[in-house]
Amino acid sequence: MSEGHVKLIHDLDVLGEMAAEMDEYLMSDVLFWPMVKGDRPRLTIGGYLLRQHRLTLLPGLLDAGQQERLRLATGRFHQALHEKVVRFEERAHKELHARIRQWGEYLRDLRSDVRAHAGYYASSVETRAIIATLLDFLAVPPYRLDPQVAKEVAALDANLRGRWQPGDFVWPPEWQPAYPKETYWWLYGQPR
Repeated sequence: MSEGHVKLIHDLDVLGEMAAEMDEYLMSDVLFWPMVKGDRPRLTIGGYLLRQHRLTLLPGLLDAGQQERLRLATGRFHQALHEKVVRFEERAHKELHARIRQWGEYLRDLRSDVRAHAGYYASSVETRAIIATLLDFLAVPPYRLDPQVAKEVAALDANLRGRWQPGDFVWPPEWQPAYPKETYWWLYGQPR
């Protein structure tokens, strides 16, 4: 089993746990929610949506039992959102602002010393992928995306494009079908 496939199965485990805690998370004021299992990433809406995106678009890498687990987790997630549209939208925008700050800080670090920070690009770009999934989700009614957020992301992208060297996909190759180059250009290459 390849590294990308192993990571995808781990994503499925984490997604199920995040879906199970989503209702409680949405009712809290904690942005980065510590999961019950301490060795898991912190629960955020963006972290959940990133995994759901990848898993939903790569069903050929999941067996029938894993596909059923994905279906149950996404159902549980949507159940947690039921009658919480406003709360969800507020939390998602709050996370978007935090992720934009985080991504902007990484880009500033790159600008100050590209050699020291470019080696972390493949893991750091997860923040940009979370931003993309949040933007996509909030662009679909009943949610409303704050237009200022899209402008902030476009400014950060313009900054990165000015120093961009196109190249290979930076994540496991099995994930590439979930991230077409036209949309996710920042996953195909490295900053210079």
